[in-house]
Amino acid sequence: MKLVIISGRSGSGKSTALHVLEDLGYYCIDNIPGGLLPALIEEMQQHQTEGKRQIAISIDARNLPANLKRFPDIIKSIDKTSINYSIAYLDADDQTILKRFSATRRKHPLSDESTSLEESIHRESELLDPIASLADLKIDTTHLSMHQLRDIVTQQIAHQSSTKLALLFESFGFKRGVPVDADLVFDVRCLPNPHWDANLRDLTGKDQEIIEFFQNHSIVEDMFTDICRYLEKWLPCFEANNRSYMTVAIG
Repeated sequence: MKLVIISGRSGSGKSTALHVLEDLGYYCIDNIPGGLLPALIEEMQQHQTEGKRQIAISIDARNLPANLKRFPDIIKSIDKTSINYSIAYLDADDQTILKRFSATRRKHPLSDESTSLEESIHRESELLDPIASLADLKIDTTHLSMHQLRDIVTQQIAHQSSTKLALLFESFGFKRGVPVDADLVFDVRCLPNPHWDANLRDLTGKDQEIIEFFQNHSIVEDMFTDICRYLEKWLPCFEANNRSYMTVAIG
C-alpha cells in the first residue's frame, strides 16, 4: 500500500494536489484529524494483502494543535510498518497567499475578529512546522499555475508521466437535444440514414444489417476517417491541458 500525506498552508494548493491524486486513482481524505491517523495506519496494515491501494490524505492547521505536535511520533509509528509513505508540503510566499485569499474572498481557517489575515498566515506556519520539517518533497507554488502544479503532483508525487485522458463516445438524436455533458459534438446528419429503410428502422447500430448498410456507403468511411484524424490531432492538446475525461457526441 502507498500513503501520500499532503500538507501546507491554506492557499498553497493542497486541494488542487488532492484532486489531482484523486483523478489518478487515489482514495483521498481531506483534512483528516491527526488523532485518527494511527487508526488509518492500522486499517491499512490489516488490508495490505488486498492489493496495491493508494491513499492520499491532507492534514492542515484546522487540526487541533496537540495533534499537529504529535505528528513526528505518528510518523515514527509508520516507520515501524511496511507501509510505503511520502510527505509533500506545499507553500507559497506570504504575499502570494495574501493575494490568493483576497482574490477568493475566503476566510482563513485561523482568522477571527481579533486576528488579522497576515497574523493567521504566520501562526499557521508555526503550527505546521512539525509536518514541514519531515517533508520528503517541498513544493513552492508561488509562481506556479494550476496546470504546472498538476504536472508536478503527477510526476513527483504520483510518479506518473501524465494523466490519462478517458474518452466516452455517445450517440444521440438532435431532435432530443445535444447531450449536456458533450465536450465535442459531430453532426453526421448528412450521412445516409437507415431509419428511412422500413426493413432497418427497428434495428440498432449493433445489428449486422446496420453495419453493412454503412459499409456500403463510402461517404460514411470518409466521415469516420475525418473524425479520427481530428481526434488524433487535437486530443493530445486536451490531454496536455490536464483534462481527465472527454465526452464525444455523434448525432
